[in-house]
Amino acid sequence: MSLNISHLENEIIDQYLYDEHLVRPWIIGFSGGKDSTMLLQVVWNALKKLEPALLTRRIYVVCNDTLVENPRIVKFINSTLKKIQKAANLQEIPLEVHQTMPVLDDTFWVRLIGLGYPAPNRFYRWCTERLKIDPTTRFIKETTSMNEEAIILLGTRSAESSNRAASIKKHEVKGQRLRKHSLPNVYVYAPLKDVETNELWQYLNQVPPPWGGTHKELVTLYRNANAGDCPLVIDDTTPSCGNSRFGCWTCTVVNKDKSMEGLIDNGEDWMQPLADIRNFLIETRDNPEKYRQKERRNGTVSENLWGPYLFETRVEILRRVLKAQKEIEKTEGIELITHQEMVLIQYHWFRDSYFKTKVSQIYNRIFKTQINMSKQEEKLKQEAELLKKSCKQEPKDVELIQDLLALQKTKTLMIRKRGLQSDIENRLDQFIEESKKSQ
Repeated sequence: MSLNISHLENEIIDQYLYDEHLVRPWIIGFSGGKDSTMLLQVVWNALKKLEPALLTRRIYVVCNDTLVENPRIVKFINSTLKKIQKAANLQEIPLEVHQTMPVLDDTFWVRLIGLGYPAPNRFYRWCTERLKIDPTTRFIKETTSMNEEAIILLGTRSAESSNRAASIKKHEVKGQRLRKHSLPNVYVYAPLKDVETNELWQYLNQVPPPWGGTHKELVTLYRNANAGDCPLVIDDTTPSCGNSRFGCWTCTVVNKDKSMEGLIDNGEDWMQPLADIRNFLIETRDNPEKYRQKERRNGTVSENLWGPYLFETRVEILRRVLKAQKEIEKTEGIELITHQEMVLIQYHWFRDSYFKTKVSQIYNRIFKTQINMSKQEEKLKQEAELLKKSCKQEPKDVELIQDLLALQKTKTLMIRKRGLQSDIENRLDQFIEESKKSQ
């Protein structure tokens, strides 16, 4: 092997031990793809060379789940994460696996179907911040609040793309391994930045993972999908996944999802309904005169800027998602949209004074069931009507109160009240600032 693995492992050991801030934990970004897999494996094997008494630094393996990841990849990643945690416990490696997810009100379907956000494009990637950056940032902030500082290890490599090479060069400090992150007290370490792609595959094919098994399934996934892995996105400088990378199956930022097409062509034909939905989302985005409102959410009308999806469009997207879910959940056991998301979608529809079609009606019609959301739906409807009537003198207060209620309902649905007070205070501060500007 042309790559000097011993030198790489020794450098990692040196960085692990030689640190004047011994409490700084390591956060390893793990996507399940080739780059992050090699990163974790090299770090793991390096630490195994140390005496157990020297393994004092906490290590977090952080994997971001957008809730709309390619289902085939999700199965593989979840299985791998379980093996990693089990093996770390047995081998006494101070490592904890964590999966980050978007808050309920920021999920892809709640934003797109509930609020009518148009499918993202490369100029308006509203999904990246809400689904990837925010969840990971929350975890980093929680970690640094306890330990003051943290170091993020990423598998980014200069050879992966010209964009990544430029990004690495832009942020690196000459003569130093760590570069400063945009978050305070956070540093980035990319030990694989000089590893070539052929060296990476040679390593993975020759060296088995320390958590057991082989890399055969990983290699097969890449071969079948002709794909690369999405990096852990920690800020808006991280490149998007690109045309042929594993990522969200709903991704409309690219023209063609070559990875999903590759998997379908290689026998994963159950994914065809997902590809059809993605193509429909592109159609709705590219034909605003047919699928979107002229009026924007703030009540303004602009010649070149369209508003959210028409309610008919939102209903049709939900219908297609549920229909696809019915087709694949029996054989694949995959849930495309959760019950909690559907409840919040209904809440947003009522907030927007759309009462013609209910989420439960769509669900029952497709699944031939009698799921009963009538009491909950009626309560939400009455709440929306009462709020507008009560705020007749101050109609601008309606949106503020609705936002505060949505925050409370989101925390309740997640069975987690943590951070509610902070979220409410932030929304109130925002409202005060907006009021000052309008005066």
